[in-house]
Amino acid sequence: MTLEKGRLIWPRNELAGVLARLRSKGIIERVVLANGGFELLQAGEVRYLESAASHGQILVVALQTDAALRKLAGPGRPILPLAERAEILGALRCVDAVTSYSEPTLEHSLRVLKPDVHAQCGAPKDVPEREVDRELGIEIAICGDGKASGSVALLERLAQARKGRTR
Repeated sequence: MTLEKGRLIWPRNELAGVLARLRSKGIIERVVLANGGFELLQAGEVRYLESAASHGQILVVALQTDAALRKLAGPGRPILPLAERAEILGALRCVDAVTSYSEPTLEHSLRVLKPDVHAQCGAPKDVPEREVDRELGIEIAICGDGKASGSVALLERLAQARKGRTR
């Protein structure tokens, strides 16, 4: 029994069941959960995911749904729909499974998936779910190179480049 590499999106509860069975059989020991919108995959996000994967045997990426991203980032977002973002992430060597979440935070996913490690960018004090992580005994791993190279920064650079061409 293994994860089906390349499967686009795992329903969260189904993935939790598979991970629990793999753990109970001793096939895996450490599951890492990373999350985000991943609207325009770029180098900073790849570094984040590769760093996250180094903290365990299985890297699960929880993607914000289109509706959740739209609520957070506003009209016209996400740039790519969930299925395309999942396909791109699933093609990365370091990603073992992709699921999605629509809640404002990752708390429900942490409770359902029960990862050993919660990978985040930034500083531990910036992790909104840090109390839930502590309650559940989940390690927080700060990964990647921060938000400076995230999708928002890339969108701002694209907007500036476009302004420069229209003058």
